[in-house]
Amino acid sequence: MSESTEQVRTTDRLWQEFCQEPFPDSLRRATFGGTDVWLIDLDIAGCVLRWLDNNGTLDPKNSILLQSRIADLDRVISEIKDVAAVQYCQRLHQFALLVSRNLPGTK
Repeated sequence: MSESTEQVRTTDRLWQEFCQEPFPDSLRRATFGGTDVWLIDLDIAGCVLRWLDNNGTLDPKNSILLQSRIADLDRVISEIKDVAAVQYCQRLHQFALLVSRNLPGTK
């Protein structure tokens, strides 16, 4: 099994575990800098799922979206006051970074 295949499998397993966690109630209507947190979550989830479905690849459009949402999370996390919501967003951020690091042309 190749290293990339193993990485996709491991990410998939960890993603399935993450998806069992409920989206924090405190974030359902939270908006920071004009961006709804639920939309950041939705976009990152879509990118992670596409990456998993495509065996560790992501098209350029979704790569750009993922990078944008990583930047959004970087700004948002420091403004969240609920500890559980911060932890949720930090884990989401980790998945986004993991996927983005494995895209061609990124490190």
